[in-house]
Amino acid sequence: MSTVQNTTAYTPETVTQPRGIERLVKGVPTSDGAGVKLTRVLTHDLQQRLDPYLMLDAFGSDDPDDYIAGFPNHPHRGFETVTYMISGRMRHNDSYGHEGILQNGGVQWMTAGRGVVHSELPEQEEGRMEGFQLWLNLPAKDKMTAPGYHDFQNDAIPELRLDNGVKARVIAGRSHGLDGAMQRATTEPLYLDLHFDSAASFSQTLPAAANAFVYVYQGSASIEGQTVPEHTMAILRNDPKADGVVLESQGSARVLLIAGLPLREPIAQYGPFVMNTQQELVEAVSDFQAGLFGKSQ
Repeated sequence: MSTVQNTTAYTPETVTQPRGIERLVKGVPTSDGAGVKLTRVLTHDLQQRLDPYLMLDAFGSDDPDDYIAGFPNHPHRGFETVTYMISGRMRHNDSYGHEGILQNGGVQWMTAGRGVVHSELPEQEEGRMEGFQLWLNLPAKDKMTAPGYHDFQNDAIPELRLDNGVKARVIAGRSHGLDGAMQRATTEPLYLDLHFDSAASFSQTLPAAANAFVYVYQGSASIEGQTVPEHTMAILRNDPKADGVVLESQGSARVLLIAGLPLREPIAQYGPFVMNTQQELVEAVSDFQAGLFGKSQ
């Protein structure tokens, strides 16, 4: 787990050739778990385009009926789940004995690896439950790694504040000289939560090879003069000459900026199992049915 690095000091990021928007995407309303209502922002058909990311779900409701049943025990294999809670409380338990409370501003980063069964159940009966779950693919060489779990409370997420008032919470990767709570080799994920309280801009360098997108979850923002409305994802254009992205807001806004290096490997998915071949999916189902997704594995 990272050391707390909340700070106001930063090293400016210089972007000379910013990326533009390839297209805007509205999420698809759906439900998951035991009926939790959510919006699937990064859908199955975008997995190859936004490799190494497999899914992004946004959830947010003041109605307990939309979330109270939570996500009872279910399996995963072959990727990592990153759950970011904006408001609310949810308890995580898994088949390796990991347990934690996810609450306002906290992050749970779970490596499913070769297989884990876990549950995510609300610890509240009323009030607002809001947050995101992102799925990050694992390279073929790591898909059968031992499962792992990291729990970062709100004050363990490094933050920086620019002179123009923009605050950046660095969940993964590095921004303006500040290392995030998590670092990952191979895909080098960047995961930022940007808070604009007034008109301002934010620049972030990005590797030319990285796939990247933003999701505006409050207010609106613009990229190269094109507006990204609330509850909309903007897929950033890939350009070998581009060195980053510049986001601008005319007022209060909250934006996720997510990027990563593509694996360029086959993706075979069957529900909560993401492997590289159909045969590996058959083996995943067989291993789960045999009770191998736990401590005795």
